[in-house]
Amino acid sequence: MSAEHGGDLIARILGGRGVEFLFTLCGGHISPILVGAKQRGIRVIDVRHEATAVFAADAVARLTGRPGVAAVTAGPGATNALTAIKNTQLAQSPVVVLAGATATILKGRGALQDIDHLALTRPHVKRAFSIAHLGDVAPVLEEAFHLAQAGVPGPVFVECPADVLYPADVVRAWYESARPKSEAAPLGDRIRRGYLRRHFNRLFSHAGLEEPSQAEEPVIAPVTEGDVHRAIARLSQAERPVLLMGSQAMLHPKEVAALAAAVGHLGLPVYLSGMARGLLGREHPLLLRHRRSEALREADLVLLAGVPCDFRLGYGRHISRTAVLLSVNRSRRDLVKNRRPTLAMIGDPAEFLCRLADAVGDATSGSAAWLARLRERDAGRVEEIDRLASVETEFINPLALCQAIDGALAEDSVVVLDGGDFAATASYVVHPRWPLSSLDPGPFGTLGGGAGFALGAKLCRPEAEVWIVYGDGSAAFSLAEFDTFVRHAIPVIAVVGNDAAWTQIARGQMEVFGDDVATSLRRTAYHVVVEGYGGAGLSVDRSAALGDVLKEAKKLARGGAPVLVNASVGETGFRKGSLAF
Repeated sequence: MSAEHGGDLIARILGGRGVEFLFTLCGGHISPILVGAKQRGIRVIDVRHEATAVFAADAVARLTGRPGVAAVTAGPGATNALTAIKNTQLAQSPVVVLAGATATILKGRGALQDIDHLALTRPHVKRAFSIAHLGDVAPVLEEAFHLAQAGVPGPVFVECPADVLYPADVVRAWYESARPKSEAAPLGDRIRRGYLRRHFNRLFSHAGLEEPSQAEEPVIAPVTEGDVHRAIARLSQAERPVLLMGSQAMLHPKEVAALAAAVGHLGLPVYLSGMARGLLGREHPLLLRHRRSEALREADLVLLAGVPCDFRLGYGRHISRTAVLLSVNRSRRDLVKNRRPTLAMIGDPAEFLCRLADAVGDATSGSAAWLARLRERDAGRVEEIDRLASVETEFINPLALCQAIDGALAEDSVVVLDGGDFAATASYVVHPRWPLSSLDPGPFGTLGGGAGFALGAKLCRPEAEVWIVYGDGSAAFSLAEFDTFVRHAIPVIAVVGNDAAWTQIARGQMEVFGDDVATSLRRTAYHVVVEGYGGAGLSVDRSAALGDVLKEAKKLARGGAPVLVNASVGETGFRKGSLAF
């Protein structure tokens, strides 16, 4: 089957790459891609903001291990997507962003929505391409998909000019309309006519409609055998080891069971972050959730698996200077960021941990007393949270709300965190039940990804409950996507912790400056807004009613309705002093 136009060729290549969903906000520049995708059986999901399209593609990439794909129109379509593109870069998610552009013949001449996309995006992607003619389409897209997954995964941007995407007869008509009508036209007009003819011929002379090449998975060089043995030697001497795993260890969704088994076999006390949350289920004996900084300061060996020493580890200061630091990472830069490890290993963290587990045999690392001490400390923090959750506040105690959400989750749930104070509070209390079941923006700290992440997650796992835990500030970024959920029959459950403030900012700002300027909100009826978009809205302001309201939300979602619970919460000092810079 031959492609009829550039958009159709792109759709065929996407299908060959196993792309099931194309996320977009429509625009005339990209219409051929969207129509081609639909005709070739790819589900086109149109959203209400371009950032949502990229966030959704990001979620698909994280949950499937294959690049997610978004298509946005030229100019403001691309600029609207830029924050989400940067988020995928820092989260190390393989995403391909297709962007429309003005016709090649009109670049730089003041055409509608014509900007320098490549200059704009280059600092924030692994590579920015511009397709010059139809023959470029297949090789550029093949390279884009390969690069998105190779080495350190990340976004790739592909600019697709309109005259490359549309059918040749349509483009010929565009060019004909720009030519002079008379053979007796002045010399300058005849030169222009010849130039347009040659440009059109170059554009379509390389038809590029042959079958795309067979897709190959990028391969990363494994950690050396010598490094594996050196790591084992260090582990065998450790009495107080700690393993910290991050999102980079979860790039192979089909292998998470083997990874979980390897972590269990190693016997190291483990803290999970980012996409690694949920890897060991909820009650694994090695799993720790609280007092991580204290454990890192007391450990005599710390193994970082796909985790850089950025602000989340105090730029490396949370780890004792006397501790042996082992680090495995796909990124050479992240390996030595802020702190040079004792043993720095380039490679895939999951592959390394599995090889390490095989090599250590039946040996275990660390003392039982060390693990017992960490577990006792962990339990103490849980008791403290329980005590704080029981404190009466003006409305619902936010910790109590998070506990109610945790209690309501089905075993197959996927939880999306989107917000500052309330969403971060939930990260202490709401426990992922299984691998790859927790989504948050990552180190960029972006607000507004909740709806996109939930959209991608529900499409990838239609049988699962998908929950969004929103702060009331972050909810407004993507509340309009309930229209998307309704139109595309995506029944997610959202809970807004509504405290009428940007609390994470307000708390520190008031302490330092005594002024809450620009941090106050209203207790807006977000559930009514959602009803206006065609979803189901529920409201609750009393702890006693939480169980029934969340039960009703689950029932509505099972019936096919996207639902939002607007929960009024009170103030606590639970996360006082938590703002990071």
